[in-house]
Amino acid sequence: MRHHFSRSLGGAPCILLAASMWGTTATARTFAPAGAGPVAVGAARIIGGGLLLLLVALRGGALRHCLVAGGTRTRWRLATGAAAAAAYQTAFFAASARTGVAVGAVVTIGAAPVFTGVLSLITRAQSRPGARWLAATTAAVTGCVMLTSSGHASGANAVGIALALLASFCYAVYAVTASYLISGGADDRAVVGAIFGGAAVLLIPVLFTNPMGWVATGRGLAVATYLAVLTTALAYLLYARGLRTTAVTTATTLGLAEPAIAAVLGLIVLGEHLTTTGLAGLGVLAISLVILAWPARRPTAAGGDRGPGQPHQSATPTAAGSTPASR
Repeated sequence: MRHHFSRSLGGAPCILLAASMWGTTATARTFAPAGAGPVAVGAARIIGGGLLLLLVALRGGALRHCLVAGGTRTRWRLATGAAAAAAYQTAFFAASARTGVAVGAVVTIGAAPVFTGVLSLITRAQSRPGARWLAATTAAVTGCVMLTSSGHASGANAVGIALALLASFCYAVYAVTASYLISGGADDRAVVGAIFGGAAVLLIPVLFTNPMGWVATGRGLAVATYLAVLTTALAYLLYARGLRTTAVTTATTLGLAEPAIAAVLGLIVLGEHLTTTGLAGLGVLAISLVILAWPARRPTAAGGDRGPGQPHQSATPTAAGSTPASR
């Protein structure tokens, strides 16, 4: 069912839907009981979601084939991705707690296209992105900066911004790792299952070093389940499916839908404040994402230009009209 649904969506819509789910994480965390610290909530999210992804990856032997056929280099890459995913969770929630939901999400995801672009060029994970990606990403990041500049009422501070930048770098590391392996032919379920299953194992000690009694409460269990099932397991399955036909630089820019959703929820649900500049930033961000996600014209000849920033390989053909616009 999940395969048919994600194939019908196409690469860019899958990633936009995943990013929209991620955009609810920081707001959902605010509904956890008072004793739920940011590190504990992040650990509960990734442990629950990571184990679910691991179970999905084990079905049909996809994970075993990926680990055995890929060799030592693939296993090292997956381990690196797992460590980055574990670090991302804790850094992101800690940043949101210090600097506010909207600003924490904006800085974390707003800086990700830069980190991802640099890492992609260093690792040669893809060809240089095209002009359309560059223009849309510049506009999207500008929108994020405008959002950030309106975040004074949310309590932005230097430590929170630094943690958000650390989370952003970790996000770029595991995104580039996943894209490299998936575009190289690895099963997308196996890749995210290994990365987040490994992250879950790395975060298990947090359960013994942080108060976790809040999970046993009705509200705590509801928050932990929501974060694990929707914003981790389902969201990353969609994201991995999108990476099969969307270059990681494009995927990361499309991920800027996350701070847009977070900012809107911060305004509507949490009563956070955005200035006129911040609201204008939301508009700029939304327009840039529409431009980036809009389907590009298909090449008229075999082997023609795939469009700016497209991945080198595609594991499966996309449905008509679902070819990502760029990145």
